[in-house]
Amino acid sequence: MPVFWLVLIVGAMALIGYGLGRARALKSAGGDSRVLHSLPSFYGANVALSALVPALGLVLVWLIAQPLVINASISGDIPQNAIPESSTLSLVMSDVRRVAEGLDLAVSQGVLSADAAKTLSADGTIRDTLGAVGVALGSDVTPEILSAAQTYRTMNAAGSWMLTALVLALAFGGFVFAMSRTNAEFRARNVVESGIRVLLVAAASIAILTTLGIVLSLIFNTIEFFKLYPASEFFTSLTWAPSFGGGSELGILPLLWGTLYISVIALLVAVPIGLFAAIYLSEYASPAVRGVAKPLIEILAGIPTIVYGLFALLTVGPLLLQVFGDEGLGWMQAGTAVMTAGLVMGVMLIPFVSSLSDDIINAVPQAMRDGSYGLGATKSETIRQVILPAALPGIVGAILLAASRAIGETMIVVLGAGAAARLSMNPFDAMTTVTAKIVSQLTGDADFASPEALVAFALGMTLFVITLGLNIFALYIVRKYREQYE
Repeated sequence: MPVFWLVLIVGAMALIGYGLGRARALKSAGGDSRVLHSLPSFYGANVALSALVPALGLVLVWLIAQPLVINASISGDIPQNAIPESSTLSLVMSDVRRVAEGLDLAVSQGVLSADAAKTLSADGTIRDTLGAVGVALGSDVTPEILSAAQTYRTMNAAGSWMLTALVLALAFGGFVFAMSRTNAEFRARNVVESGIRVLLVAAASIAILTTLGIVLSLIFNTIEFFKLYPASEFFTSLTWAPSFGGGSELGILPLLWGTLYISVIALLVAVPIGLFAAIYLSEYASPAVRGVAKPLIEILAGIPTIVYGLFALLTVGPLLLQVFGDEGLGWMQAGTAVMTAGLVMGVMLIPFVSSLSDDIINAVPQAMRDGSYGLGATKSETIRQVILPAALPGIVGAILLAASRAIGETMIVVLGAGAAARLSMNPFDAMTTVTAKIVSQLTGDADFASPEALVAFALGMTLFVITLGLNIFALYIVRKYREQYE
C-alpha cells in the first residue's frame, strides 16, 4: 500500500478514536463531565495519540531504514567482476535502483506485466522498454544489474506489505489499549500532556541531531581529505588547480580572497543603505509611510537568489561593462566580475541590515529620546549622539549576521562573479568563492574517494567555521545589548 494511503488510514483511525474516546469517557461518567478527572477532549486526544504517534513513528523509521537495509543486502551480492573499471559500487547501485524504478513504472503503465518484469532477460530490448516509460539508461543493462534490480523490486514490495501490516496492527493496538483505559478515574490530561512534551522534545532533538549529523559528515570527510592531501599546502598554497588526472594544487587562499572581497563590496553597499533606511523608517517616516515602505524593502529578502544571479548576469554585468569595459575606461574584460556580484549581493542584503537595525533602533527606550529633546537637542542630534550610540552593539550584530549571509551565498557568485580562482586587487576581474567551488567540485561523475571530490568537504568545513564564528560573535553582541536595554 502506498505510504500516503497508509498515513491517511491511520489519521482516519485517530479521528474516529478521538470521537469514541470522548464519548466513552462521558458514558463512564453518566453524561456528567464534572465527574471526570479531565476534560472529555483529553480522553479523545489520548486515544487519537495512542493510535497515531506510534504508527507514524514506525513509518518514519521504516522509510529511513528500509532503503539502507535493501542496498546493503543487494550490494553484498553483486560480484566484483560486475563492476566496470571506470565505475564504483555506488554507481552500479544507482543503475540498479534506476532499473528497478523503471520496471515498477513499466508495470504500473501496463507496458510490462508483473510476471514479465520478474522473468525479463538482459537483452537489448530493456533500454527500449524502459525508455518507453521515460526512464533513460546511459549504458546497457548487464545480467547482474537486472538480477539485482529484480531482487530490489521483490524486497521493496515485501517491505512495503510488511510496513502496512505492522503499522495497521500498531495503530489498532494503540487504539484498543487506549479505549480500554478510558474511564472516569483515568488521568487523561496528565498522559496527554506528557505525550505532547515528549513530542516537543523529539522535535527539538531532530533539529539538534540534524545539525550534529551535518557537522560530523563534514568532519569525517575532511579528515579523509587531509589523509590524501597535506593540510599545510591546503591552507597556505596560492594556487587552485584541481585535476582529476593527478597533480592537483588545492590551495584555499584564492577562494577565501574572492569570498571576502565580494562580501566586503556587498557590505559596503548594504550597510549604508540599510542603516539609513532603518533610521528613516524608525525616526522620520509617518506610520502610513512606514507601513508601506518597510514591507516593500523586505520583499527583497523573499526574492530567490537565482533571480538575483540572473539580474547580475543579464543586467548589472553588461551595464558595468559599458562603463568600465573596453568601450569605457578599459578596466573590465567581461560582465562577470567581483564588482558585479558584490553590487547585486549588496542589494540582496539591504533588508537584512534594514529590518534588524530598525528593530534595534526602535528598542531604544523612548525616555532617552525625551531626555535628549528636553535638553534642547534636535532630532538629528538625538539620532547621532543618543540613539545610534545606544543601538550600536545591536547594529554591529546585524551587520555581522549579514556578513555571514554574504559569505555563504552561492548562486549570485556563480552567475555574476565568474569561475576564476585568483588573487587580484582589481574589483573588475572575474573571481570565485568557496561556495562556488564546492558546487563545481561535486558536480559530475567524480570519484568521491579522490582528493578532488573530498576537497569540497574541507572547503565546506572551513566556511562553516568562519560563518559559525561570525554568528557566535554577532549573537554575543546582540545578547549583551538586550541585557542592557530590556
